[in-house]
Amino acid sequence: MTSEQRLAQVFVELADTLVDEFDTLDFLSTLTERSVELLNADAAGVILADARGVLHVVASTSDRAQLLELLELQNDEGPCLDCFQSARPVVNVGGGESRERWPRFSTALAEVGFASAHAIPLRLRDSVVGAMNLFCAADSHLSEDDVAMGQALADIATIGLLQERAVRQSGLIAEQLQTALDNRVLIEQAKGVLMASAEIDVDQAFRLMRDYSRRNNHPVKDVARQVVTRTLSVEHLRRS
Repeated sequence: MTSEQRLAQVFVELADTLVDEFDTLDFLSTLTERSVELLNADAAGVILADARGVLHVVASTSDRAQLLELLELQNDEGPCLDCFQSARPVVNVGGGESRERWPRFSTALAEVGFASAHAIPLRLRDSVVGAMNLFCAADSHLSEDDVAMGQALADIATIGLLQERAVRQSGLIAEQLQTALDNRVLIEQAKGVLMASAEIDVDQAFRLMRDYSRRNNHPVKDVARQVVTRTLSVEHLRRS
């Protein structure tokens, strides 16, 4: 399969998430996973702005990516923030210039095992709703074609968030984000339960729930709730 064919397939996959009950977390998790695949990154994450313009980490492919994004928000420093504010991609982050511009972020990037980073805005015309971070273990450089592909993925995600059929109700995008944040807290609690009961790491815990949700056609948030209430055990997640 060519890269163009795979990209078209991913567009269909992202569009398909809008057909029925819209799950923001699942939608953005798919976006980050496919972006990692298509752009040869090692991890990715998404931050979104709420109704007040406050940014939140909403999706990430790994615990390391989530930690870096949280660090950006806590320290008000990093490529994703610059990307969100400028509505333009910030790519090929690494080296001395980056250390001068974002010293705390650059230090943390190296400490968790990444050598470079990129940020793509989630935008529609003049509206910027968030940004996507890409992290690479190698000193990776995105070409113009890579940036265009990343922007295309981010654009379709933005359209999905803004144009989902229920968005015709005023303010629903903020409601969706709040729901996503509430679900994120629930998922983090479920990760902790699985880590404690099965002695697995945080990424393995999320994959268990995500795989189970897809096999059984249940939203990840519902699976997480059942894990927290002990209705679903690790054994159930692995064999069902």
